[in-house]
Amino acid sequence: MVRIAVGGVFIIACAGVAVGAAAAADMRANTAPYAAPAPFGTYSWMGPYVGVNLGYQRGRATSTGADPNGFAGGLQIGYNWQTGQWVYGVEADVQGSSAGDTFAAFKFSNPWFGTARGRVGYAFSNVLVYATGGLAFGGSDIKFAGVSESNVHIGWAAGLGVEVGLARSWSAKAEYLFVDLAKTGFTITGTRTGLESSLLRLGVNYRF
Repeated sequence: MVRIAVGGVFIIACAGVAVGAAAAADMRANTAPYAAPAPFGTYSWMGPYVGVNLGYQRGRATSTGADPNGFAGGLQIGYNWQTGQWVYGVEADVQGSSAGDTFAAFKFSNPWFGTARGRVGYAFSNVLVYATGGLAFGGSDIKFAGVSESNVHIGWAAGLGVEVGLARSWSAKAEYLFVDLAKTGFTITGTRTGLESSLLRLGVNYRF
C-alpha cells in the first residue's frame, strides 16, 4: 500500500513538472525575442546630398580701407564616403552675398562667391565633426562716381563644422569657413585688391 501511495505521488509530481515545462515553452514561443540596442556608430552618412545655408560674412578688402560685411546664403551639393566612423567627402557651394563697405569715395562689394572643397570627419553615430578645405572663387565690384569695375578672384577656403543627423535623410550643420580671394588689379583704383573673409553659417542637407 505504501508503495502504491508513493508511486501515485511520483506520477502526480511528474505530471506537474510536465505541465509546467509545457507552459514555460508556450510563454517563450509567445514572447518576442529580445532586441539588442543598435551598436554605436550605425548611423549612415554615406551617399549624395543637397542643401541650403544662411550665414553672416565679415571681411577685409586688402590694400583698401574697406571691411565688407553682410549676410550670405546659397546652395551646396556633395557626396560622402564612410569607413567605420571616418567620413570622407567632397562638397561644392555657391553663395550670394550682401557684403559691402565704402572707403573714401569708393564702394567695395562681394556679390557672390563659391567653393569646391574636400571634407574629412569623425562620426559619433548621428553627430559628425569635420574639417574642410579647398578651392574658392568669387566676384568683387568697385564703384566710384557712377563708374563700376568688376573682377573675378581665385583663392582658397578652409574651415571646421559639425553636422547632426535629424532623421535618415535629413541633417543640420553649423560651419565656420575662412575664404581668401587672391588679389587682382583694378584700373579704377590703380591697386591690386583681394578679399579675406570669415563666414559663419547654418545649413540643412537632404541625403539621397
